[in-house]
Amino acid sequence: MLIPDLNLIRKYNQPGPRYTSYPTAPHFSADTDQAALAAQTETEDSDLSLYFHIPFCRSLCWFCGCTKIITTQQDKADHYLDLMEKEIELFLPRIKPGRKVQQLHFGGGTPNYLTPAQIDRFSTFIHNHFEFHPDAELSTELDPRTLTQDHITSFRNMGINRASMGVQDINIDVQEAVHRIQSDECNRNALQWLRDAGIPSCNLDLIYGLPKQTPESFEQTLHHILDYAPDRLAVFSYAHVPWIMPAQKILEEKNLPTPEAKLKMLEKIITILTDNGYHYVGMDHFARHDDKLAIAQKNKSLQRNFQGYSTHGGVEICAFGMSSISQTSRSYRQNFKDITDYGQAVTAGNYPIDRGILLTDEDVLRRDLIMAIMCQLELDYTAKSAQHGIDIKSHFADSITSLKPMEDDGLLELNDDALQVTDQGRLFIRNIAMAFDQYLTSGKAKFSKTI
Repeated sequence: MLIPDLNLIRKYNQPGPRYTSYPTAPHFSADTDQAALAAQTETEDSDLSLYFHIPFCRSLCWFCGCTKIITTQQDKADHYLDLMEKEIELFLPRIKPGRKVQQLHFGGGTPNYLTPAQIDRFSTFIHNHFEFHPDAELSTELDPRTLTQDHITSFRNMGINRASMGVQDINIDVQEAVHRIQSDECNRNALQWLRDAGIPSCNLDLIYGLPKQTPESFEQTLHHILDYAPDRLAVFSYAHVPWIMPAQKILEEKNLPTPEAKLKMLEKIITILTDNGYHYVGMDHFARHDDKLAIAQKNKSLQRNFQGYSTHGGVEICAFGMSSISQTSRSYRQNFKDITDYGQAVTAGNYPIDRGILLTDEDVLRRDLIMAIMCQLELDYTAKSAQHGIDIKSHFADSITSLKPMEDDGLLELNDDALQVTDQGRLFIRNIAMAFDQYLTSGKAKFSKTI
């Protein structure tokens, strides 16, 4: 069992990237050649991973850091689906024939803001325009507060076989403080409907560090959540970034936990979940030992992208909708975050690209090393040297040397042929990966704390 060392957490809890990409999003530029970005797909041969951003929510959760639109006007979703379908039709000619979809994900916002009829409409469109592998993973995020069985029926008819639901905390005082009231009955009904519909994998999201939370109250939440028996759990540290999300300023008046209290919560999260049959994947992710995510990490096939950890690697991420980020083997591109800018571009027949980056050979090399640390918890110098045709130990001598203090603290082992993250080091993989990030000194970005 991993017992977190709180003194080490205090020492290394500094701002740093989450490495859902490399280079990270703050280093994307509006000056990047957009024609070159759009053309990247034409050279790709891999399977596809589709992402659709549904930005709408009926009310604002004050902790939220997502790109969203708060509205109760359902017809806005019809117009938005019109735009996404036009964007897809603009993009499709760039995809080589025969490429199939291995993965699909709906993010938000709230995907089940869409009515069942709207889900059915979009389902017909995507199945008419893309070919799916028989074993493709199709997933969606869901808000249990507005979820109905008809929503689940429509998503299931689309092919959805994995769902992720935000719970955050079951304590009513916390829910009131963050403007998100969500009952136990609501959660249980949603999970039962998903299981009755034959959706085999359910993930729950929790957040620690919210107002009114204490180590004792969050321990109660964890035991309560265990009774739901989710297949996976993501337990995020609340990222307080009011300079990006102004609504979060409200929470500063509502008794945010102290850093010391957050550390104690983290200790309880790791010990309670690992004591109760969950594999600690790393950072804030846990999965049952027989879950595909845990198995992928053990088999060294785990991947990481803008949707978090994934069991599917070597795919091109084709993302549609406002703010969505696409990834090819040599580039990233992000759509406009503003709905007006996004809509104007698509309506005019233009790709709605706001910014992006074309990767250098050095970027590709460093991305591979950083993702190996984030996912496989190791860096095999010999294998990576052979893969990239370069002496990894020599090329990254300064980076490896800079990790010696972390080795002294028991977070990793620096052997002649590999860097190996220890069990204690799983908590600090962002810090370890930062040693290989050549963009951190640019000062362009503000990041949340690493732990």
